[in-house]
Amino acid sequence: MAVPPDPSSVRVPGNWHHFDVRANGVRFHAVEADGRWLADRPLVLLLHGFGEFWWSWRHQIAALTDAGYRAVAVDLRGYGDSDKPPRGYDGWSLAGDTNGLVRALGHTEAALVGHADGGLVCWATATLHPRVVNRIAVIASPHPRALRREVLRNRAQRSAFLTGFLRNQLPRMGERHLTRRDGAYIEQYFRERAAHDWQQTDEFAEAVERNRSAIQIPYVAHCSLEYQRWAFRSQFRPDGMRFMELMNQQLHIPVLALRGREDPYILDHLMTAGNRWSAHMDYWQIDGSGHFAHQERPDQVNERLVELLSREPA
Repeated sequence: MAVPPDPSSVRVPGNWHHFDVRANGVRFHAVEADGRWLADRPLVLLLHGFGEFWWSWRHQIAALTDAGYRAVAVDLRGYGDSDKPPRGYDGWSLAGDTNGLVRALGHTEAALVGHADGGLVCWATATLHPRVVNRIAVIASPHPRALRREVLRNRAQRSAFLTGFLRNQLPRMGERHLTRRDGAYIEQYFRERAAHDWQQTDEFAEAVERNRSAIQIPYVAHCSLEYQRWAFRSQFRPDGMRFMELMNQQLHIPVLALRGREDPYILDHLMTAGNRWSAHMDYWQIDGSGHFAHQERPDQVNERLVELLSREPA
């Protein structure tokens, strides 16, 4: 039987600096540009999506640092080389993690950028901890209330979203599905959602290889599924109903919503529905991209991010 990868395996060498930071009772693995002390710059916190780790932001760390910002990517709770507690995958705890990270990194406020599950954390943190969030960018990550409404009402979105989501609710079966055959599901996940052009590149092959390895780190598969399990089960419990009630507030900070035009998972109308909960939302589709726009078309995404960060607060 093969030995599972060590959590430290995600500390990929490169033109960046790895460090640990403690927030909300959890130790987080974080990465920023090549060890330079950048605390006097505006903070941009980068939050990855399902089945990934900080590596998904490799293009943004360099570009945002060159643009004059302190870009910090983290392994979310339960992922990579961050702690993997048995609980805390609810909306409140995840928003509390981000709120604590901003403070622990020595800042009073930050811009948040998130993909998929990381984007949902952006929406939650901006709503529940508005004092620490000055703007957000979400990639393939609709507002939580819009997601719930469209999955219930729209057959096309329900079909695109629910199949794997429901399968992963089953204890242990979901974990085995993610990790068997050296994490082969992760490659399937990427191929089903990425645009064709990116799939033909060496970078795609590297991203798949690294994420297949990372999902096999002990407890990562379980923790990653706990995000989805809370999101589903809480819909039928008082805590989930209360969370959705709290999320029914309009944000008055700049919001950037991005979607790969070829994304088969998060559909166009679902992203635009976020306008209802954001007074100042810009929405763009990224040509030639699927679900992973920040990796598939980083130049286009980075241009939009820098535009967002340079905007004056509403």
